[in-house]
Amino acid sequence: MSDQQKAREEVREYRMKELADAAGITVRTVRFYRERGLIPPPRREGRIAWYDSHHLARLRTIAALLERGHTLTGIADLATAFESGRDVGELLGLGEPTEETPVRLTPAELADHFEGEVTAENLATALELGYLATDGDDLVHISRRLLDVSTALVREGVPLSAVFEAGRQIRAHADALAELFATTLQTHATGASPETLRPLAKSVVEAELSMAMDRRLRNKPAQPSS
Repeated sequence: MSDQQKAREEVREYRMKELADAAGITVRTVRFYRERGLIPPPRREGRIAWYDSHHLARLRTIAALLERGHTLTGIADLATAFESGRDVGELLGLGEPTEETPVRLTPAELADHFEGEVTAENLATALELGYLATDGDDLVHISRRLLDVSTALVREGVPLSAVFEAGRQIRAHADALAELFATTLQTHATGASPETLRPLAKSVVEAELSMAMDRRLRNKPAQPSS
């Protein structure tokens, strides 16, 4: 779709038949989705119901998720979890310093990252942990690095729920490490810049984790021969 078409759709309102045509579905399907709560109610002007670009984007998302094998019941559950999530401004703490790069995703693109694992329960957990936030009809992942690692783990066969549980435990340890470094630096390096000290703390943690993995792999029991 061209930028001009997107701009026209952003300001346009549709009657139900026009919306159905733009989404490539029937009026009956639009009505069914509305009754199931898959799209929000239209704006009413007297007896006329007006739909907008938000409704059209939601219909296109539903179509994409159906193509990926999701059921309507599953999509309804995802929509409920989606709409209960924190918005992107709350999650990112706009204006606060960070080294992480947020990633904008449609629900269908998220489903492509985690094929078969994007359930309402997993989406709710991601929103609760603060990995995801909502921005209109899109999702925003807080960190490109975490998204890439999570995707790789799921493709290696690790369930997304297990990735989240590991992330929850790692966060607790990371918070403790951050507190340890902050206390040490505030006590012994009061004049140092936080941006100078941050990479030093990261290097210590990376080196210690690397050596811990060495010890773990060195002591791993040998696999029995077949």
